[in-house]
Amino acid sequence: MDIYKFAISPLLFNVVKTDPEWLHQQTIRSFSWLSQTPASWANQRLQKSLCLYDSRLEQNLFGLNFPNPVGLAAGFDKDGVAAGIWSNLGFGFAELGTVTFHAQPGNPRPRLFRLPLDKAALNRMGFNNLGAAAMATRLKYEKQELTHLIPIGINLGKSKVTPLEEAAQDYLDSFRLLKDLGDYFVVNVSSPNTPGLRSLQDASMLSAILNLLQQENIAHKPIFVKIAPDLECVAIADIISLAKTYQLAGIIATNTTIRRDGLKTQVINQTGKSPQEEAGGISGEPLRDRSTEVIRFIWQQTQGQIPIIGVGGIFSPEDAWEKITAGASLIQVYTGWIYEGPLMVRRILAGLLSKLEQNGLNSINEAVGLEVKNKK
Repeated sequence: MDIYKFAISPLLFNVVKTDPEWLHQQTIRSFSWLSQTPASWANQRLQKSLCLYDSRLEQNLFGLNFPNPVGLAAGFDKDGVAAGIWSNLGFGFAELGTVTFHAQPGNPRPRLFRLPLDKAALNRMGFNNLGAAAMATRLKYEKQELTHLIPIGINLGKSKVTPLEEAAQDYLDSFRLLKDLGDYFVVNVSSPNTPGLRSLQDASMLSAILNLLQQENIAHKPIFVKIAPDLECVAIADIISLAKTYQLAGIIATNTTIRRDGLKTQVINQTGKSPQEEAGGISGEPLRDRSTEVIRFIWQQTQGQIPIIGVGGIFSPEDAWEKITAGASLIQVYTGWIYEGPLMVRRILAGLLSKLEQNGLNSINEAVGLEVKNKK
């Protein structure tokens, strides 16, 4: 029996009602400690319990080898303090950040809320992090001491103090510090928690950012753009066009949503207000269908020529399979992992192998976009 899912999670979420941000800080602290002792007995036990290796799950994409398609989404390890641990927890890749050029405290607390009735979270963290220079120092040290067994991405955001018209330079400054330390990079212009940030998804604003980054990108590191689920099809089509123009590695679909329709939660305990009255982005199950729609749209518009990393509402093998067959080459989890616990990744991977067998497929790569292909 999965003790976390059936005993620990209900206790933490419904009985003890621990502050989610405090709990996250304690968790990342523990992972950071484990990350510094890679050969420890604890890490060996984690690998044995949580990892599943099978060549059918491997993919080589944009020059990187992914042992499996399930990654950790940005937001969990904001400062890259546990970069060495994620492979031991079963992930096929991990994305650090969001990191900004200037260190910043983020928005006032409380700023992270669980919505257990909806299997969701509401956050308005505001890119709280120690800054790009601090991350660079840490990753340089880790590079000397540890070997990363999985691709490590770095998610870049705009500093709150930087005016929107200077955003491109702000992203460039972070990229210059970190460009040799990440395996791929993500331009995050879709968080709802930094004032005006989503306006950078506009074609002219985004074009300026991508132009500067690719001029600096002499090593041809894969660069992605992460988009919001709330964009209209025309805006997504504009971003697809930019992705082609600036030879991006792909698109991450999607960030959190500002929509509130269909939520079961009436009142958030920490504030006594409804989710509709609280600022921030919703992640988890309420995001699942919309993020899949966006993935499907991008796949259809590009004929599968632009790789997609799908994220939003993944809790089960069925959720993962739906994202992949809609067009996602890789998927990322965060909220689902919090609710389902550390065994979730292994469960999803085992489920994906079963799906491959049921469909007579030899590799996960053959499943990408399968739903769209079958409709032709």
